Amino acid sequence: MTAYPHLLAPLDLGHVTLPNRVIMGSMHTGLEDRAKDLPRLAAYFAERARGGVGLMVTGGYAPSRAGRLTPFGSELTNRRQASRHRIVTDAVHAEGGRIALQILHAGRYAYHPFSVSASAAKAPITPFKPRALSDRGVRRQIAAYAECAALAREGGYDGVEIMGSEGYFINQFLAERTNRRTDDWGGTAENRRRLAVEIVRRTREQVGPDFLIIYRLSMADLVEGGQSWDEVVTLGQEIEAAGASIINTGIGWHEARVPTIVTSVPRAAFTSVTAAFRPHVGIPVVTSNRINLPQVAEEVLARGDADLVSLARPFLADPEWVLKATTGRGDEINVCIACNQACLDHVFAREKASCMVNPRAARETELVLSPTRRTKRIAVVGAGPAGLAAAVTAAERGHSVELFEADQELGGQFGIARRIPGKEEFAETIRYYRRRLDLTGVKVHLGHRATAADLDGFDELVLATGVVPRVPAIPGIDHPKVLSYAEAVRDGRPVGRRVAVIGAGGIGVDVSEFLTTVDSPALNVEAWKAEWGVGDPRSTRGALTEARPEPSPREVYLLQRKAEKIGKGLGKTTGWVHRAHLKNKKVEQLTGVNYEKIDDEGLHITFGPDKKNPRVLEVDTIVICAGQESVRDLHQALEGRSVHLVGGADVAAELDAKRAIDQATRLALKL
Repeated sequence: MTAYPHLLAPLDLGHVTLPNRVIMGSMHTGLEDRAKDLPRLAAYFAERARGGVGLMVTGGYAPSRAGRLTPFGSELTNRRQASRHRIVTDAVHAEGGRIALQILHAGRYAYHPFSVSASAAKAPITPFKPRALSDRGVRRQIAAYAECAALAREGGYDGVEIMGSEGYFINQFLAERTNRRTDDWGGTAENRRRLAVEIVRRTREQVGPDFLIIYRLSMADLVEGGQSWDEVVTLGQEIEAAGASIINTGIGWHEARVPTIVTSVPRAAFTSVTAAFRPHVGIPVVTSNRINLPQVAEEVLARGDADLVSLARPFLADPEWVLKATTGRGDEINVCIACNQACLDHVFAREKASCMVNPRAARETELVLSPTRRTKRIAVVGAGPAGLAAAVTAAERGHSVELFEADQELGGQFGIARRIPGKEEFAETIRYYRRRLDLTGVKVHLGHRATAADLDGFDELVLATGVVPRVPAIPGIDHPKVLSYAEAVRDGRPVGRRVAVIGAGGIGVDVSEFLTTVDSPALNVEAWKAEWGVGDPRSTRGALTEARPEPSPREVYLLQRKAEKIGKGLGKTTGWVHRAHLKNKKVEQLTGVNYEKIDDEGLHITFGPDKKNPRVLEVDTIVICAGQESVRDLHQALEGRSVHLVGGADVAAELDAKRAIDQATRLALKL
């Protein structure tokens, strides 16, 4: 018996049977771009194959030079490249896994001057304008797809996924938004579909009947000028007839102004789209986006929304996701919290992807979790993200670990973050660590502020004592209407209707969202859809409708000393979402601000180096988000001992859990 009978049921596809209904979706890690990184990529996929994934899909490989995402990006265009992939496919098959290669043509999303597309229409996310393909050029690209699939088979892959969504090349032919052609490849919906159908048909001819072809179908474009529902359904039926084995759900273009995968998107928010599509085809259909827990996936499959689920980032967070679900250890899963900080943000910055809550992701050959040769007594002081990572990793290696925390609960700054609307997922990380502490035998002292005497007898001391909010030198800073961000968010101190937030970094933005939100839309799919203007694709083209954000219960001012755009330092893939929220809630954003004083009238400010335009913000409450200072009270008292500073205790700049967890993990692997 299993708690997840639908999720763990096998699926017979004719020539192959998948052991469960879980697909590890495509993610570009940066290891695909250089042949020298293929051994690392092999270790990455092998670990997830051991973890029980039914079928994995690689990051995208271009079928032609023009289709590459970047000038030297991943491609599969010749037999020499195909032979190199054997190290990856052999490693996966040795672990009993199956793997498909994703064929991805960037089209106008390419970040190089040789891009091609349906029409010469520049995308807003790249500076390069594509060249419109001739009829002959279109046919060459179709042939390239089929040849790429044949090379994938030669390289040992079990199938391919043809990327037909997210606004890439094929999508650009399908939508009126980007296809302005009047020849046989444009004009009518039938002509716009022709490219996609021909690619699948030619691919099936090349690879034969016993090879998986997954087609990633854009079911909700979420952009103006996207496909209608009838066009989506007809395309799916024609794709099936052309020889696809499976249809995977794609949601949104990269240029869409609707978030689809950040932490504020409700779990399984888009599975209803797949559910509406599924009855129209006879082949298995996969649903996707923000499915991160086995119970969520089971519910989706049990109600018939899809035949399979696709999870991508959850397998960065925990390669044993399926194995833990299968063996009744779902409570041990390290859950993806959709922060994007180490995965997508890295990729967009041309860095290797990893995972904030699992720094070993895509670093399997570098960060090896090996047993210690000599057991040490290790004390970790502070149970925020850094302290938890250090304690658990050291204990997993066989050390005897004790964890001291002054507060009555675990989490540190994550304990604050999880109270921010849209960041409720951060509680999952605390839950995971709590379970790992128990399983690894770490002795935990909550409500215990460690002293130097408490730490006698330990071989190694890890100070993860975190930070405290910095108190800026503003006259009147001790006024009763002033609160720190911790007091406002964590402690629940009363906040008035008119509020000034001093400091517009990540914390200031989070606090502003906290103050302007009544009920978190992330916990209610319909409320979230109304907030962002997501409609039923069956009744509105591209699934777009008028956004109806809930009004803010407060009047909020967000202030910043720097005379630059607020939110500039936020993540590439998430910052725009936060900025849109502030705009929707009518937060007044002020930059280049000087804080003159605080008194009964409110907050007195001026602007610029010349202190011009004096103004009084007549507010009831002032929340301070002006940075942090490291807590190192113990450090000096431990002089002469083997002491290691990690996380905020080491660097108190803008809070960075990614850096803190990575630093603490690496330290624990060396102790």
